Amino acid sequence: MASPSDHKATIIDGKAVAQTIRSEIAQEVRELSDKYSKVPGLAVVIVGNRKDSQSYVNMKRKACAEVGIKSFDIDLPEQVSEPDLVAKVHELNANPDVHGILVQLPLPKHINEEKVLGEICIEKDVDGFHPLNIGKLAMKGRDPLFLPCTPKGCIELLSRSGVTIKGKKAVVVGRSNIVGLPVSLLLLKADATVTVVHSRTPDPESIIREADIVIAAAGQAMMVKGSWIKPGAAVIDVGTNAVDDPSKKAGYRLVGDVDFLEACKRAGHITPVPGGVGPMTVAMLLKNTLDGAKRVIMQ
Repeated sequence: MASPSDHKATIIDGKAVAQTIRSEIAQEVRELSDKYSKVPGLAVVIVGNRKDSQSYVNMKRKACAEVGIKSFDIDLPEQVSEPDLVAKVHELNANPDVHGILVQLPLPKHINEEKVLGEICIEKDVDGFHPLNIGKLAMKGRDPLFLPCTPKGCIELLSRSGVTIKGKKAVVVGRSNIVGLPVSLLLLKADATVTVVHSRTPDPESIIREADIVIAAAGQAMMVKGSWIKPGAAVIDVGTNAVDDPSKKAGYRLVGDVDFLEACKRAGHITPVPGGVGPMTVAMLLKNTLDGAKRVIMQ
């Protein structure tokens, strides 16, 4: 019999799952185009020239082109005024060819993020961050029009890997509006018993050790140690942290919030970083845009 040290977790290949989903979306876009002569449209708004934001936006625009979604590119200068940005959002709200609007965050300091996101028409809120969408997500028996992309991707990875959520103990590490909070609400909707661990939680290890499902989204490199993982648990690592590595050409490498190599010795399923949750986030954005378009085009 193999000793526990020989145990190897099943790697959840987010890249491969995302590719499958993108193929499914491309097929549906072709069908919409053939039947109704219309395709989904996604407006991606970027303010300023942050390198990381630009690379995310380019990735999203390229993904649209791959599946046949029309991309509306809105590039605004760093110093754009808040009223001008809001006016642009209103213009996109009124454009019938745009089915999804995404404002790339963070916005420059002089712009109120909450105000701008609240101006996006709820039927086009493909990021799922409108307070009405989050509010419906939090309420029993209500369904938001859109689910936030990264949390939706986490749940999709679990379900497509055959991991049961119902009745399981799930621990979410981190409570951000973008991942931690919404993913905890989604797990609750899927009938898990949910605990949220955050920066003020004493002894997070004792809580994580009991989890059948761990979703790590704290933004702290390798904070969750391999020894904390319950044998057989499913681990979804949302963290993407750069750590110095002189052996790499770039001088750094990307690691998650979980110590991957050590966790592999105990977990049943685990996502790698990179290549786990990242590709799923973009796939879910495309799916939300398709769903938004179908509601309008097929009505």
